[in-house]
Amino acid sequence: MTFPHSTAAASRLEVVASTGSTNADLRAHAEDEAGWPHLSAILTEDQVAGRGRLDRVWTAPAGSAIALSVLLRVPRIPVAERGWIPLAAGLAMADAVAAQLPGRPVGVKWPNDVLVGERKICGILAEASGSEAVIVGSGVNTRMTAEQLPVQTATSFAVEGVDVDVDLLVAGYLARLDGWIDGLAEHGSAVASGLRDAVAARCVTLGRTVRVMLPAGADLVGEATGLGEDGCLLVSAGGVHRVAAGDVVHVRPA
Repeated sequence: MTFPHSTAAASRLEVVASTGSTNADLRAHAEDEAGWPHLSAILTEDQVAGRGRLDRVWTAPAGSAIALSVLLRVPRIPVAERGWIPLAAGLAMADAVAAQLPGRPVGVKWPNDVLVGERKICGILAEASGSEAVIVGSGVNTRMTAEQLPVQTATSFAVEGVDVDVDLLVAGYLARLDGWIDGLAEHGSAVASGLRDAVAARCVTLGRTVRVMLPAGADLVGEATGLGEDGCLLVSAGGVHRVAAGDVVHVRPA
């Protein structure tokens, strides 16, 4: 398969037949700024040792999903604003997915899972690489059948009845992500660049009752009311709590 649109959108795109982890592969090149500049990417349809958040294993049958990792060089972005990078990635991917699923309800579950309705089609993991680079990995269920879905709360383009154009999906994502990262660097904040408002508009978590499983092991249940200036989730539960990390579950109405 060729990827002319994606190749044009990326500063460098390597398509590999199979690999353990595209994030790990890209991390090995991160110090080579000349050979692997900002917006370099590695793409495969067969990742056999991928990871999700909290070190969860992420695997999919060969050809049923894509794994894509993008190298972002972010020295111009203030350190305090870099928490917005994963949210920008979720927004960019949601917009790219929505472009191929016209009329479908596509949104972001905080911080960056992409949902079609209530079902997850893409997960994203961002990792710092040194002090001035971030690697953003994403896994998108493309041709996965209903029988191959890892959980009942997942979906894929195939399950949605769409033969996805992977080249246009990746190119659209890269262009949108580059635009938001450039805006964040230019304006110095997610608020000034419009990123916070754009993420909030796509974020289907806001306004919902949520249960947050916090890293320390406690649960927080309340209403997700907004996004803080640093990208944290604001949850109202006997006061306003700032959630910077944690698993979020949308609580269905009784």
